[in-house]
Amino acid sequence: MAETATNGHEEELSLLSLNNTNTANSDSSWRLNFDGYQLSPEHTEKKQPRPLHDCLGVLGPEDTVAEYYQQQVEMLEGFTEMDALAERGFVPGMSKEERENLAKSETFAIRISNVANMVLFAAKVYASIRSGSLAIIASTLDSLLDLLSGFILWFTAFSMQTPNPYQYPIGKKRMQPLGILVFASVMATLGLQIILESVRTLLSEERDFDLTKEQERLVVGIMLGVTLVKLLLMVYCRTFTNEIVKAYAQDHFFDVITNIIGLVAALLANYMEDWMDPVGAIILALYTIRTWSMTVLENVNSLVGKSAAPDYLQKLTYLCWNHHKAIRHIDTVRAYTFGSHYFVEVDIVLPASMPLQEAHDIGESLQEKLELLPEIERAFVHLDYEYLHKPEHAQSH
Repeated sequence: MAETATNGHEEELSLLSLNNTNTANSDSSWRLNFDGYQLSPEHTEKKQPRPLHDCLGVLGPEDTVAEYYQQQVEMLEGFTEMDALAERGFVPGMSKEERENLAKSETFAIRISNVANMVLFAAKVYASIRSGSLAIIASTLDSLLDLLSGFILWFTAFSMQTPNPYQYPIGKKRMQPLGILVFASVMATLGLQIILESVRTLLSEERDFDLTKEQERLVVGIMLGVTLVKLLLMVYCRTFTNEIVKAYAQDHFFDVITNIIGLVAALLANYMEDWMDPVGAIILALYTIRTWSMTVLENVNSLVGKSAAPDYLQKLTYLCWNHHKAIRHIDTVRAYTFGSHYFVEVDIVLPASMPLQEAHDIGESLQEKLELLPEIERAFVHLDYEYLHKPEHAQSH
């Protein structure tokens, strides 16, 4: 019984083929090994935060040195992770049950955000009608877009969870950045419309903004309540690593900012000058456009095939070299974004006299090992017998 349970566990976790185990030599001197390159404790300790320097973005010589050693620590940790993958055949991480619980928590975060957006939108519509403030109306339109964006992100998550191997043979993970792009584009469009309406109001001669005490108490109560709820949702959603839930967290954070700007602008217009209300709306709109423009640029990079960072390519090269003793050279290691994950291309050189079956098993086990990394969606391993030829896919270069 114990043997059956062990075999089932190994079948679920291990991707190392039996062929690779049989052909591996007990002598591991051919492997790259960084066990002897351990940094001293003084270099592995994190530096104490210095609020003034960090706020101003000022870096001294000690900061540069600390950053260098932090990069070395992260590199060694990455190599250790690759060693664990090479030896065990799986990356230590969450169990299947833990992943399912995390998925349920992410779904709950999305649903509660959507419900909260609907309730808070209704409350802000009422506040907009009672106050007539252009800044609060702009904040209310932003909440309307929250509902639209929530639907977009929900549809994105639903599409990714319903695979269709015939129409989408490599999956739908590119739906995630695409949904965020649509979301961000609509937000930027709204900001431009608010700017136009605010400028029209500033140029108009009719600007009589006055709130009664009852209206003021009502508006302040609603806007502060909405802001508090959004702040709590932002803190909750930021505990997740899922990109869609993080987009909700970013949206909640923006709502906290826009609600505060809208309320302050309305109160200043009520007690000081009428023009402060449309000016507050313009500030709010410019903030919205700038923020979501940065989001657009970030997700465009994930769709156009931007290369992975050099330190990540180092990890992949280290893993490929330590994969099998028969590998003579590593010709190419590429990793580039294709949605929210990486596509990886690896060209390895094996002996020209090696039988096809053995070469195939080495390449396939390396492919499976690479695809086990959580950042990689699909890996392609090309086998060759020499490395002096022109690069593959030369036309793309």
